[in-house]
Amino acid sequence: MPLFIIIAALILVVSGSPVVYKHKRIGINAVKFEFYKFRTMVAGKSHSSEHDEIRITSIGKFLRKTSLDELPSLFNVLKGDMSFVGPRPLLVKYKDRFSSIQNRRHEVRPGISGLAQIKGRNALSWDKKFEYDIYYVDHFNLLMDLKILFITLFQVLRGQGVSPSEQGIMPEFMEKDNVDKTSNIS
Repeated sequence: MPLFIIIAALILVVSGSPVVYKHKRIGINAVKFEFYKFRTMVAGKSHSSEHDEIRITSIGKFLRKTSLDELPSLFNVLKGDMSFVGPRPLLVKYKDRFSSIQNRRHEVRPGISGLAQIKGRNALSWDKKFEYDIYYVDHFNLLMDLKILFITLFQVLRGQGVSPSEQGIMPEFMEKDNVDKTSNIS
């Protein structure tokens, strides 16, 4: 709790309220839920990832680099909307863009971290993220979850894989492929 209070106070000083960003995301069985993160951008509507990059606050850059912006997601875990490990919950506007294979990611509870996060996080393409998500759905178990949690902690401490190489924000997922692909992850 002290860390929550310190971060909230810093966000208030740097960019005012609200401190927590709430947004609808897609959860297990494609059911919508309210997702919580610390706010890292100045308030306002965004229409592109380039515009979002400009809106990131100084404290927001630090919170994203250290993944501290994810702390309020622990409330999603307590509420049962999320798990510690699983595919990351995506925006509701993407719901109709998934292929039938990509949509399988909603067969499990979304997670704060997941296989795609430890394999490259935002540096991965959407196709690769979906491959890892489906691999997780088909193979998840306690040992895999523990491994993902351990590697996540290590990567967060190193600041590894937070942003795509050319930009700070992951580009928008636009549409499903015309052909469902099978995973080639081993």
